[in-house]
Amino acid sequence: MLPSGVTFADRFEGISGSAIRAIFKVLGRPGMISFAGGNPSNDALPSEECAELAREALLMDGKRILQYGATEGYPPFVESLLSYLRASYRFPIEPENVLPLSGSTQGIDLLCKTLTNPGDTVLVESPTFLGNMQSLRIYQQKLVPVESDDQGVLLDRLEEAVIAHKPKMLYIIPTFQNPTGRTLAAERRKPIAEMAAKYGFLVVEDDPYRDLRYAGEPLPPVKEFDQSGHVVYMGSFSKIISPGLRVGYMVAQEDIIQKCAIGKQGSDLHTSNISQAIIDLYLRRGLLGPHIEAIVPAYRDKLNAMLGELSTFPTGISFTKPDGGLFLFVTMPEGFRAGETFQKAVERGVAFVPGTSFYPEGGHHNTLRLNFSNSTLEQIKTGMATLRQLFTETLNA
Repeated sequence: MLPSGVTFADRFEGISGSAIRAIFKVLGRPGMISFAGGNPSNDALPSEECAELAREALLMDGKRILQYGATEGYPPFVESLLSYLRASYRFPIEPENVLPLSGSTQGIDLLCKTLTNPGDTVLVESPTFLGNMQSLRIYQQKLVPVESDDQGVLLDRLEEAVIAHKPKMLYIIPTFQNPTGRTLAAERRKPIAEMAAKYGFLVVEDDPYRDLRYAGEPLPPVKEFDQSGHVVYMGSFSKIISPGLRVGYMVAQEDIIQKCAIGKQGSDLHTSNISQAIIDLYLRRGLLGPHIEAIVPAYRDKLNAMLGELSTFPTGISFTKPDGGLFLFVTMPEGFRAGETFQKAVERGVAFVPGTSFYPEGGHHNTLRLNFSNSTLEQIKTGMATLRQLFTETLNA
């Protein structure tokens, strides 16, 4: 209960926190198999290399690292980040187009802080990442879902929504999307950039899973088709090096970067210098490419193992078959209640995330998200067998 005379801000009306973070409370039980989080595998976290790089960075530049830093980033990291981006993408980029972030999620917060007013409309995929939906709602945005299929946002539905709602932004995860694992088709990427320029809205392209590809060829980001500055690209080293270091980045038109840097000053002043320094040396030493090559085979095996298990589930269910990323999305027959079934699954030692939380409009209670990256092959086999038995019992009840 709040102290007398103290009230919460109106912007928190209806905000209940992340459904995934709430689930984490049950994951500490001994023997729990979790398909709920979005964590990289512990085996994919380069702890020894990061320890060595942290020591080296502090010995080389410790006074600067341990002092307050620039909001615009630790200079050596900005330099190596630019080299990395220029080698990876074909869009033009200069130092004034980049802002280091404390995880790419901070980018949504900064864009809302600097570009939106309460009541503005933001278009989102349906379903989409619930964490960033929460950020948008805290800033009192009106979220309008755009229908998607297995190849991402439907262009005709998008244009209809743009004309009807005149949005401030479109938020998309184009590659191995969270929660579905889907990838926006190559032929839909350029039209989205063109639509943004035509109608005057911002595309926020959140692309943290891009490098975790297990099949197929890389696709150009929407940002590569941006001729007018209407696309903001956000990336992260959380899924490919370490989520705990909290290092991401934003690429945008200079005026947007400058205003977001001012907003960042009031959030965290600057992203951790030591975290930026570790990622800087990781990039400078050419460690990232070999690291990704080393972790992809195990992730591919886990994805295939979970897909194989799902193929033995009761008839009438469907599921996505991604070429990378960390997630699968399952649709059960109508009438199935994933939220109620979740409680029974936890009692049997397995956790997943009910899908309703990923839909801005709610509903879709017969859906759920599964994460395969943070489990062993044996845990996938055991946990999926438990879910298969439970789902069969539930459907037959």
